[in-house]
Amino acid sequence: MRARLALAGLLAVALAAPLGGVARAADGVAPGGPGEPHNWTQGDKDGFGSSTSLESKAWLTLNDGELTEVYYPDLGTPSARSLEFVVSDGGSFVERERDDATHEVQLVDRRSLTYRQVNTSKSGRWRLTKTYVTDPARAAVLIDVRFESLTRRPLRLYVLYDPALSGAGDDDSGSRLRNALVASDAKAASALIAAPALGMTSSGYKGTSDGWTDISADSQMDWDYDSAPQGNVVQTGRTALTGLAGSRDLRLALGFGGSGAAAADVAKLALGRGFERTADAYAAGWHDYLEPLERPASVAGLETEYDVSLMVLAATEDKTFRGGAIASPSMAWVWGNLGAYSGPYHLVWSRDLYQAASAQLAAGDREATERAVDYLWKRQQKPDGCFPQNSNLDGTPHWPNLQLDEVAYPVIMSWQLGRDDADTWAHVESAIGCILANGPDSQERWENADGYSPATIAAEIAALICAAEIAEANGQDAAASYYRSTADEWQASIERWTVTTNGQLADHPYYLRLTVDGNADAGTSYTIADGGPTVDQRTVVDPSFLELVRLGVKPADDTNIVRTLPVIDRELGVRTPNGQFWHRFTHDGYGETADGGPFPGTPENRGIGRLWPLFAGERGEYELAAGLPATERLRAIAATAGPGHMMPEQVWDQNPPSGGPGFAPGEGTLSSTPLAWTHAQFVRLAWSIDAGRPVERPAVVACRYALACE
Repeated sequence: MRARLALAGLLAVALAAPLGGVARAADGVAPGGPGEPHNWTQGDKDGFGSSTSLESKAWLTLNDGELTEVYYPDLGTPSARSLEFVVSDGGSFVERERDDATHEVQLVDRRSLTYRQVNTSKSGRWRLTKTYVTDPARAAVLIDVRFESLTRRPLRLYVLYDPALSGAGDDDSGSRLRNALVASDAKAASALIAAPALGMTSSGYKGTSDGWTDISADSQMDWDYDSAPQGNVVQTGRTALTGLAGSRDLRLALGFGGSGAAAADVAKLALGRGFERTADAYAAGWHDYLEPLERPASVAGLETEYDVSLMVLAATEDKTFRGGAIASPSMAWVWGNLGAYSGPYHLVWSRDLYQAASAQLAAGDREATERAVDYLWKRQQKPDGCFPQNSNLDGTPHWPNLQLDEVAYPVIMSWQLGRDDADTWAHVESAIGCILANGPDSQERWENADGYSPATIAAEIAALICAAEIAEANGQDAAASYYRSTADEWQASIERWTVTTNGQLADHPYYLRLTVDGNADAGTSYTIADGGPTVDQRTVVDPSFLELVRLGVKPADDTNIVRTLPVIDRELGVRTPNGQFWHRFTHDGYGETADGGPFPGTPENRGIGRLWPLFAGERGEYELAAGLPATERLRAIAATAGPGHMMPEQVWDQNPPSGGPGFAPGEGTLSSTPLAWTHAQFVRLAWSIDAGRPVERPAVVACRYALACE
C-alpha cells in the first residue's frame, strides 16, 4: 500500500510538471542526422495485444524482452519500432536489456491479452519486470515497470524509445513538450511520459547521436539534445529509479495523436487514470468477449491456446475499417529491412480473412464473420467482380495479381452465413462472373505460380455450387443451372488437369501442385519462385490438394487422393518432437537460409521453405472426413506456440547446420508470428473434432460430389 501511495504522489508530480520539465542547460539540435537507415524488428513476436474497445486505436507487439512495433491509427500502420531500457552504474558497465538479459514472457491472464516480460541481466546485476496493456479509452500503451538491483548497489535506468510514425522511421522529428518526449511526422505523433517523471532527456539520431551511442561510450548519459528534426530519431530519458527499495516502480505511457500536443494529452490522460484501473478495464473487455463463447471439448488441456487464438483473431481486426483483418502484426525477414514499407502481412487478403472468419463462425462469433463478409463485398470487391490479391485496410488494391480462390471464398462464406438477399446476390453474381471469365486456371494460393491448381479449382467449384443456391433464392434459375453445369464440368476435369499418371515421384497417379498448361502428363517446366530451379511440373507436389476434400469436391476415399498422401509425406513431411508438419511444396524458397539467415538470402545461399503448422490442421480436417481421429494434429499445432502462446507461420525442420538462431525442430522460426491463419486453423480443427467432420465444408458441395449429405 505504501508503494502505491508513493507512486500516486510521484504521478501527481509528473502530471503537474511545468513546460520544459527540470531546468537545465540543453544541447540544442542533435548532430548526425538523418542517422542510420530505419528498419523493423524481427517477425517472431512473443506477445500481441490491444483493447477490445474501438476507441483504443493502438496495438502493441513484444519480442526479445522489449516492446516492439506499436500500430496506430490502424493495423496497417506501425508507428513505433521499439522501446527498451539500458542499465549502468555510471562508470564500470552498461547493459541493454534486449542483448544483455535473459527474457521471459508471461501471459498474466489466460483470458486476456495482458503480457508481462521479465528480463534478468546475464551478469546477475539487475532484473526488469514490465507489464503491458493498451488504454481502452484512447490510443495509448501503458507499461508498469519494476526495476530491481540484484547486487544491492544503486544503478541507473534509462529508457530508449525508437518512434517510426506512419509506417516509416526515417522522417520523424523528436523534441520535448512539457515533460514528454514527443516525436512527429507529417501525419501523426507520439508522446512518452513517465511517473516518476523522466529527468534528463534527449532526442537524437540512431547510430550517431542517440542515447545508446551516448551511454555505451562511458556508461553515462551526457547528451541533452532538445530536438532532432527529420531523420531516424531515437529518444532517451533517464528515469528516477536506482533499483533499490523505495525506487523500484515506474509507469510509462506512450500516447499517439495527430500532433505532438494531442499525443501528449493522450499520454497524460492515460497515465492519470492509473495502471491498475486501466489494466482491469483492459482485461474485463477480453473477459466479456470470451464469456459467451463456448469451448469445444477437444481443447481439454489446451484451453489457454484456444482462448489466445480466439483473442488473436479478434485483435487482428481493424477498428476503423471494420471486418478488415490483417494476416499478422509482424514484419518477417526482408520486409523488416524495408524502412518505408512494413510488408504484406499488414494487408487484407481475402484468403486469410476467410480462414479467420470461418474459424470465428465455428467458435460462435458470428458477428465477426458477418463484418468480414461485409468488408469483402463492400470494400474489397472491384467493379469487375474480382478481388485484388490483397488490399490496404481501406479496401484499395495493393498488389495487382488475380487469384481466383480469393474471389471464391466470399461466395462460400456468404452461403455459410445463409446470406441470400438481393444485395448479396448482386455481389455473388459479379464474383462468379469474374471466375467464369478468368478460370479455372489462376495464380494459386502460394502466390508465386500460375496454372491449374487443385486447391484453387476446389474453391472455384465450391463457390459455383454455393452461388447456385443463392441464385435460386433470388429467382435466377437459369444462372443456377449454368453455375452447376460448369462446376460439374470442372469437377470432372480435375484429374486431367492436375493428376499425373507418368510422374517421376511414384509408379501410380498422384496430384501435382499445379500444371502450367492443364496437361498433367506433359513434362512442361516452370521456374520455382524465390530463386528456385526450373523443373518438370510433374516433380512438384503440395499438400493443398486436400482442399478438394475439405471443400466437398472429392470424397476422402477417392483413389487419387489416397494415393497422393504417401507421396506428400515422403517428399514434404517431417516428424518433429512437436508433431508432424509439412513444407508448402517441392523446392520452396520462402524461409530462412540453410544457415538460419533471413529470407531471401543470396543465389549461393537461398532461402529454404520450412514447415507450416497450418498443414497439420488441414491434414486433420481430411482425416476427420475420412473417419479418422485428428486430436494428434490439434496438439501438434498447439505445441508450436511460443511462451506467449503465439502460433507461427513456420517451424524449423532442422537446426541450421551453422550460425542462425538454432531453434529446435518443431519450434517457430523467425517467420511472421502470430499468423492469424495458424490460429484460425487451430480453432476450426478443434470444432471439427467435436463435430466429427470438417465444420467449414459446404454441405451443398459435399452432398453433390462427395456423397456426404449432412
